[in-house]
Amino acid sequence: MQISKHITIPDAEIELHAIRARGAGGQNVNKVSTAIHLRFDINASSLPDDYKEKLRQLSDRRISGDGVIIIKAQRYRSQEKNREDALARLQALIRNAGITPKKRTATKPTKASKARRLEGKTQRGQLKALRGKVGD
Repeated sequence: MQISKHITIPDAEIELHAIRARGAGGQNVNKVSTAIHLRFDINASSLPDDYKEKLRQLSDRRISGDGVIIIKAQRYRSQEKNREDALARLQALIRNAGITPKKRTATKPTKASKARRLEGKTQRGQLKALRGKVGD
């Protein structure tokens, strides 16, 4: 599976098992194992160490305590589509872990924005002052 230009995961590292899907579906759901149960061990994988560390630090319910990603795909009625869905979800999870967020640079508000904020506050205060009792 291709993650990026330089990173690929061999198919041997991904375990795929067909299981019976839950929910409505009539006779098909009772007879055919269409759902896919995907398991991917982060620690035993050939991913770079920084990807492994970022994946372990994610607070995702699909990642178990011992570092195994478990994805259950049962969205579709065919086994092949569920297999593709599970692999796509794994690929998206690993890609998102590889993205480093851009550092925020602290900026100061401009003089004009400060003036606009203060002007809005004075207008609001005047409006509230007008709500008082009317004197004779």
